[in-house]
Amino acid sequence: MTTRRQTALEMAEAASAWLGALSAEQRAVAHGDVPDHDDPLDAERRRWFYTPTDHGGLTVHEQRPAQQRAAMKLVATGLSMAGYVTVATTMGLENVLDRVEGFVTRFDRERGRDPGLYYLRVFGEPGGDAPWGWRFGGHHVSLNNLVVGGELVATTPCFMGADPASAPLLGGAVSRPLARVEDLGRELVRSLAPDLRARAVLLDKAPSDFVTANRTVVSEGDQVIPLAGIWRDERFRDDTEQATLQALSDAIDERAGLTPEDHRTVEYTTTPKGVAGADLDGSQRELLLALLGTYFDRVPESVSPLAAYDDRALDGVHFAWAGATEAGQPHYYRLQGPRLLIEWDNTQRGANHAHSVWRDPEADFGLDVLARHRTRHH
Repeated sequence: MTTRRQTALEMAEAASAWLGALSAEQRAVAHGDVPDHDDPLDAERRRWFYTPTDHGGLTVHEQRPAQQRAAMKLVATGLSMAGYVTVATTMGLENVLDRVEGFVTRFDRERGRDPGLYYLRVFGEPGGDAPWGWRFGGHHVSLNNLVVGGELVATTPCFMGADPASAPLLGGAVSRPLARVEDLGRELVRSLAPDLRARAVLLDKAPSDFVTANRTVVSEGDQVIPLAGIWRDERFRDDTEQATLQALSDAIDERAGLTPEDHRTVEYTTTPKGVAGADLDGSQRELLLALLGTYFDRVPESVSPLAAYDDRALDGVHFAWAGATEAGQPHYYRLQGPRLLIEWDNTQRGANHAHSVWRDPEADFGLDVLARHRTRHH
């Protein structure tokens, strides 16, 4: 069986090959500082986004085809086959979304919906015992990996989205890259008896986005960040484009219709909300475990925590829901437990724009391992 150390070795080989294929000018953009728990320069590694903004690193556009292949080989080392197909599909959806919007969206760049604007950056020197990592991201993708002591120690935050979440294919088929991520959550909430459903459903309206957004650290009381606040730069250079973004952001929040009290109801708290796995029956626990699998199975089996979710661990996972439980309506759910935070929403664009994220609130970006490494070696 492949181990975390073997996976890290594959990553190191792929990262070294990619960096070695780049020119000095490309490498200056593609290579970042060594990960370090206390170094202010490490703040850049911990910045992550899921909007079509500059994610930091070398874009697909800026690479020759052979370099692009080497880049995607590195990306593949951090994903299962299903995870890789989902990411590749999400990147391709930029062309679909461009058509849906009439080929006009810009977002302060030449093309707002652009499958070539996905960014890759390696931090530190691949291989050896010193910390190093890599990040890949663009619209609706953010992968964050850290290797310490030759072992892959962190794969979160791990974000995947889809816009459109559902789109037609020939012969009446439908493209739904995150179908099971959505459907299993709905099946679980609808399976609950009235008393449990009353505890699980926090609100009959869904927030406009997932609650913790792209914060580096999740904290008690976190609430939804409006769309206009989830970009690398504070504002666009083009005032017209900035006004367009702000209007879109305001419209999304207005359609959600959450009051300040509603936001407090669904805000993030360190004490989990909703129904605990311990309160579910056998078939519902199977649904919960399958739902967890749609997140944990994104990464290679060697680093997936799914096998650790035995009966006792499943008892401590809480499930909460907001919004309608009918298909095609805006909705949100959260899974929370020890070292676990998962959020899903499908609320925007008529509930055809999905976000999903897996996080470890105590150790995103491998900060816990970096702290121990620094204590031992400094």
